[in-house]
Amino acid sequence: MLEKKPVILVIDDEESMRDSCSQALTRVGFRAETAEDGSIGLEKVKETKPDLVLIDLKMPGISGIDVLEKVKEIDPNIISVVITGYATVESAVEAMKKGAYDFLPKPFTPEELRIIINRGLERRELILETESLRKEKKLIEDNFITMVSHQLQSPLVAIQQFFEVILGGMVGEVQEKQKEMITRSRDRMDGLLKLIDDWLDVARLDSGQIVDNIEPLSLKKVIKKIIEDMRPLTQDDNISLELGSCSENDLVQGDKETLEQVFSNLITNAIRYNKPKGKVVITIKENEDFISAEVKDTGIGIAKEHLPFIFDQFYRVKRGEDHKIKGTGLGLSIAKKIVEAHGGSVQVSSELGKGSSFTVLLPKA
Repeated sequence: MLEKKPVILVIDDEESMRDSCSQALTRVGFRAETAEDGSIGLEKVKETKPDLVLIDLKMPGISGIDVLEKVKEIDPNIISVVITGYATVESAVEAMKKGAYDFLPKPFTPEELRIIINRGLERRELILETESLRKEKKLIEDNFITMVSHQLQSPLVAIQQFFEVILGGMVGEVQEKQKEMITRSRDRMDGLLKLIDDWLDVARLDSGQIVDNIEPLSLKKVIKKIIEDMRPLTQDDNISLELGSCSENDLVQGDKETLEQVFSNLITNAIRYNKPKGKVVITIKENEDFISAEVKDTGIGIAKEHLPFIFDQFYRVKRGEDHKIKGTGLGLSIAKKIVEAHGGSVQVSSELGKGSSFTVLLPKA
C-alpha cells in the first residue's frame, strides 16, 4: 500500500509564487495544490482536505485573515501558515493570534519553505494524535461505566441479597459463629458497593454527564431534607444537628440530585468526625453573586498539613488510633467536582481539636 502524500494547498494571487512553491513541494514528495484567490482557495480546502495551507495575506477579494478564519471553521486541525512581505510582519503576527501556526516572510528559499512545512506537519500529527487519544479515553470511560454498572454492580447486589436471606433465617437456622462471619461479609460488600457507586460518580463527572438538570431551587429545602435523613446518624454520640440562620434569598442554579449528594457527604463527615455531644450547624447566606452554605462542626478538626490534600481522590484523614477509617476517600473529591461543575467553589477551614467548617458557594438563581 502506497503511503499517502501530505497535501499542501498554496493560496496566493502571484502565479510565480504558486508555481515556485508547487515545484519545491513536489520535488520533496508532497502533493501540491494551488489557488489564485481566497474564494477558490476555500473551495479547494473543502474538496482536497489539505494537511497544511499556505495563505498570502495580501490578496484581492477575500483577505488572507478572512481565509485563515474560514479554514479554521471548515477544519480546525488544518495547519495554516501565512505568507507575507517584509512590510506586513505585524499583520502576520495578528494572523498568528487568530490561529495561524507560523508565518513565512517573502522572499524565501525552497529550503526555508520545506523547513516550515515539515514543522507544521509535525504539529498536525501531534494534534491528530491528541484527538485520537481523547476519543479513545472517552470510549474507555464509557466502557468502564457500562462494565462496572452491569458486570460488577449487579452480581454484587445479588450476593448481598443472598446474605440478607441467610441472615433472616429463610433457608434454615444460622449458628452464631456463621452469623458473625456472614454479617462481616455483608458489611464488606456494603463498602465495596459504596466504592463502586463513588467510582461511577467520578467517571460520570469526568465525562460531563452528571450535572445536566440545572434549575432554580431552594438550598434551604435541599438541606432541610438531608438533615432529617441524617438524624439517625447523630443518636449514638448524641450529636446536635441543626439548620441555623438562613438568608431570605436561598435560590441557587443547581441540580437537585447532585447537590443533595454534596451536602449529604459534608454533613455525614461533620457527624462522623465529631466528638460525643458535639454540634453540627448549617447556615445559609446571600453574597453578591453567590449563595453560601456553611457546614460547621465541633469535631476533631483537620491538621494544617492535611488541608491541601483533603479533596484529592482516596485521601483520608485518620480519626485517631482508636477509630477505624470509614469511607472510600472519594466523597470530598466528588463533592468538589460537583460544585465546580455548577460554577461554584468549596472552601475549608479547620483547627485541630476544635472543629471544621466547609463552605459551599453556588451561583444565585
